Amino acid sequence: MKWAFLITLLCFCSGISQFDQFLSSQESSVVNKFRQKYWKTKQTLIKVTGKKEDEHVVASDADLDAKLEVFHSVQRTCMELLKVIEQYQRRITFLSQEENELGRFLRSQGSQDKSRAGKIMQATGKALCFSSQQRLALRGPLSRLYQEVETFRYRAISDTWLTVNRMEQSRTEYRGALLWMKDVSQELDPDTHKQMEKFRKVQTQVRLTKTSFDKLKNDVCQKVELLGASRCNLLSHVLTTYQTTLLHFWEKTSHTMAAIHESFKGCHDISTLVGSDQGTKKKLKKKTKPKAEDEETRQSTDEMLISIEEENHSRIYTQTGK
Repeated sequence: MKWAFLITLLCFCSGISQFDQFLSSQESSVVNKFRQKYWKTKQTLIKVTGKKEDEHVVASDADLDAKLEVFHSVQRTCMELLKVIEQYQRRITFLSQEENELGRFLRSQGSQDKSRAGKIMQATGKALCFSSQQRLALRGPLSRLYQEVETFRYRAISDTWLTVNRMEQSRTEYRGALLWMKDVSQELDPDTHKQMEKFRKVQTQVRLTKTSFDKLKNDVCQKVELLGASRCNLLSHVLTTYQTTLLHFWEKTSHTMAAIHESFKGCHDISTLVGSDQGTKKKLKKKTKPKAEDEETRQSTDEMLISIEEENHSRIYTQTGK
């Protein structure tokens, strides 16, 4: 009986010791998680406030920061490109409307004029109406370009952005763990077992966070490289259609304008007509100047004659009076 009692007592004591170890391990894990959250929050505050970090740690992420600048540039320029395409489409529509109105006006005015100038106005008006219709064909490739860039932004850029956010969180955790290890190493005493155990736990945490950060870092670098290459391929493929449409537009309009120029090649230029008008006006002014001078001399002579006659009458009147 004594031996059985001792055995049960020993089992009970060993169970209590194991339970105590379990509680202590649970307490240490909770404390470690709390400390990990504390140093992560501290690293976040350092990043937000813009305080200076360890230059060696920052230098180790130089390649990653360069890739992030490329990513933000792609993200910003895609938004700007969408805005430019919208403005370009609106201005093409407005320009086509104004060009069509001008062409219709010239055609209406030319139909009323039966001279050679009326035919020129009608031909030019038809050419402008044709050019306005052909200009609207540019909106098709531009609409496709807008859709492709918008799809690229919603899918490729959004996916890379999510990976970048996960990487930034992992980098914050890693740098927070480095701050924690730096703080523990400053108070480290190799002779005390508890402090060495604490330092080893912090080292393990740093290794885990570094492994996670390195994996996400490689993912971000690869995705950013693929993002830039895919955008170049997208633009080169879609802009080829726009370039072809633009060249066809300029070829058709230039051919039409050249045909009008050839058909009315024998007509006088406006500049020569204006110059001839100015020359005739100058000749008329020169002819009118001597006429005006003659009239002034005639008026002066008439006034002299009138004054002489008045003097003669006054003399005759005085003689008769005497």
